This record gives sequence, C-alpha cells and structure tokens, in this order.
Amino acid sequence: MEVFWKQFSTNLTDGHRMFKMSIYDCVVKYLNEGKKGILATVVSKEGAAPREEGAKMLVGEDEKTYGTIGGGELEAKVIREALELMESSNVKLFHARMDAKAVEDEGMLCGGNVDVLLEPILERHKIVYENIQACEKKGRRAVVVTRFRKAILQKSLIDHDGRIWGDSLEKEEVTSLRDFWNEHRVRFMNGDTVIEPLSIFSNLYIFGAGHVSQFLSQVAKLVEFNVTVIDDRKDFANKDRFPEADTIIVEDFNKVFDTLDLTTNSYIVIVTRGHSHDALVLEKCIEKQTSYIGMIGSKRKVRMVLEYLKEKGVRKEILESIYAPIGIDINSETPQEIAISIVAQLIKVRGLRN
Repeated sequence: MEVFWKQFSTNLTDGHRMFKMSIYDCVVKYLNEGKKGILATVVSKEGAAPREEGAKMLVGEDEKTYGTIGGGELEAKVIREALELMESSNVKLFHARMDAKAVEDEGMLCGGNVDVLLEPILERHKIVYENIQACEKKGRRAVVVTRFRKAILQKSLIDHDGRIWGDSLEKEEVTSLRDFWNEHRVRFMNGDTVIEPLSIFSNLYIFGAGHVSQFLSQVAKLVEFNVTVIDDRKDFANKDRFPEADTIIVEDFNKVFDTLDLTTNSYIVIVTRGHSHDALVLEKCIEKQTSYIGMIGSKRKVRMVLEYLKEKGVRKEILESIYAPIGIDINSETPQEIAISIVAQLIKVRGLRN
C-alpha cells in the first residue's frame, strides 16, 4: 500500500499536474504560456453515451490531454479531430455515431450518439476563462454562453450580479439567461449556441494538518473539492506538506472562525491532534449552516466530545447530524485508507445535495 501511495502521490505532483487542476486552470495555463489548445465539450447526447453533457477535455498542441469526455474510441476520435483543427483554429461540431453496429465494429462499451463541440482556446477569451475560474472557486453562480455562427467563435460569461466578460450580449439575452443560473445541465440551442451553468466548487475545510489530512487533501482535490487546510502549527500547515491545497491557514483554532466564510456549500472535516481542539472546532462549526461536518476518532472519543457539547446545551438533533466516527466503513486503518473513506462519504453527501 505504501509503495502504491508513493507512486500515486508522485503522479499528483508530476508534469502538468492534471489531477490538481480544473479544465479552466489548464486552459489559462496554456494561454499564459502561449500554447494552442482545443477545448472539447459534450453538448448533446442520445442513448447510453459514456459522459453527460458538459463533460470537457482539453487537447494541447503538445498532444497532452486534460479531463475526459468518456475515454475509449470516442475520445480517441475527438483527440484526432482536435489535433487536425489545431493549426486552423476553426470551430467544429463533431458528431459521433455509436449505434449498435458502430459499438460492435469498434469495440465500444456504450451506445448512443454524441455531439462534441471543438473550439480553439483564444487569447481574447482569456478574461472569460479567468473569471470562470474565480466564479467556480468562490461559489458565484454564472453562465457561460458559447456561439459558433458562421465559424466565428463568441464566448461570454455573465454572473449572478449581471457582470459580463468576453463578447457582448444583448440586453434581452442577459435577461433570458437568468433562467439558467440555478440549472445543472448544459443546453445546446439552435444548432450553434451552448449555454453552460457553472459548476460551483465544494469547499472543504480540513481542521488539522497531520498525516490523515495530507492524504485527505490530495484525494479531495482529485474529485474537485476546493481545499483549505487549517492548523495552528506552521511546521505542519505549509506548502511543503500540502502542495495541492488551495489555501493554507496558520491560526489559532479559536480565532480562525472570524475570517472563515462557511456556507451551505462548505464541508468540514475535523482531524486535529486532540480532544480539546476537536471539541472547540466542532462547537464553532455547528453554529454554521454547512453541508457536512465530520469528526475523526474512536467511538469512545466521539462519545466524550458529543456528551461534552450536549452538556453545554447543544441540541440532540444537531449532534446527530454530525458524521462521527467519520467516513464510510471500509475497515480502513492506514492514513491513506482513512482519507479514501472520508472522501467517499463527502462524495456521497455532495451527490445527495445535487
């Protein structure tokens, strides 16, 4: 297990760091480096296609790929198409036919038909991609509008406050786009317009910077949590130990809540170094409206902390909503296994919310 995890951790920090970066992080990185790329987006599908609408993959001029639109023969075809488009910077709607005969002939695992939009990443749209990054990570609702009429690519971002980046939009269009802010699915309209409500990143706050936290941070980034690590020891909470974390805060556990913006899109994992810290953090967290609060510990430790809070007047229904002991029961023992069990539970709770 230890050997596997060392290799796994090396893959996380090697090369283009694809596991740590969102598609839009990768797009901005390519633009900053003056590199070309083609962004592939599944805009419509029929039948049992491997990925849903909105699935994305970036194909770089260096032939590296980031993200996935389903793998297999479909993805291989899209990569070939993207590389052919690279020099021309044209836009193309790629139709993939995956009916029963095609599935049998080409060894695919899924049937169905898929439309994939292939668009060049352009310097003039860099401000759009940068603000998509910001909206996703800060939890701001927004909609991306992509048009490719007569091979001319237009791209705009409008957020919940009505701010627009990129190509201009008519006032009537801005008004109509308000209907899409709270949706999750991509709309492909009129054969030339893609409307994408942004996915808002789930914010994971890890209290404690020990061994479990190190692996928890890595695995959580794989499944697109925005990770904040909090500890009062700078020798533990630092970029050397948590290179993939989005934010690291070195602060007293009692004081840090004055600066945290905990919302219904926040997930709390309490893995501090002692009972007193756990109890303090838990007491502070239960005052907030968050999606998830979990605390590590044996059944005895958990019972002691919850009894302490019960004696302080915390309501029974609130205490019963806490995930403690934390994680899905997979007989985990090592820090790596515990981290996987916790992230599995986070995924489950996030899926129920969506």
